[in-house]
Amino acid sequence: MEEKLDNSKISEEENLEQYLTFLMAEEEYGVDILSVQEIRGWESVTPVPNSPKHVKGVINLRGTIVPIIDLRAKFNLDAIDYGPLTVVIVLKVALGTVERVMGIVVDAVSDVYGLSLEDMQTAPDLGDHINTNYIQGLAGVDEKMIVVLDIDALLANDMRSQAANVSVH
Repeated sequence: MEEKLDNSKISEEENLEQYLTFLMAEEEYGVDILSVQEIRGWESVTPVPNSPKHVKGVINLRGTIVPIIDLRAKFNLDAIDYGPLTVVIVLKVALGTVERVMGIVVDAVSDVYGLSLEDMQTAPDLGDHINTNYIQGLAGVDEKMIVVLDIDALLANDMRSQAANVSVH
């Protein structure tokens, strides 16, 4: 008996992009998995004087100095004590032609989902006082809403300030 391949399923899967999802304040967020370099457990960082509240400090990752950003603080969410599930997602972030490695502290890593452009809805306009430029879209998956982040747009200002600190010193 001959089995036929269902080519429609294959072509659908080819159009999916993979997103790593993580939790913060019981909400689920996602980033393009191609920007993820590694996932690490929380470890102490070296503080950087006069840095914004959301910049926890830096770590030395195999000879590369990596700024660590607390997304809870950046999103003005209540602070929590870091626990055994707290992780740092190390990302490659691009600002124009410059690529930089940065880490984000999140409550926990959740899952990896394949999403197509059709799965995503644009972020609603929340008025002039709330910046949604860093939200790539919203996707409904398994009866939950995932906020898909444009990590380059989200961390662009942090990259600029890190570059300024490096060039001044």
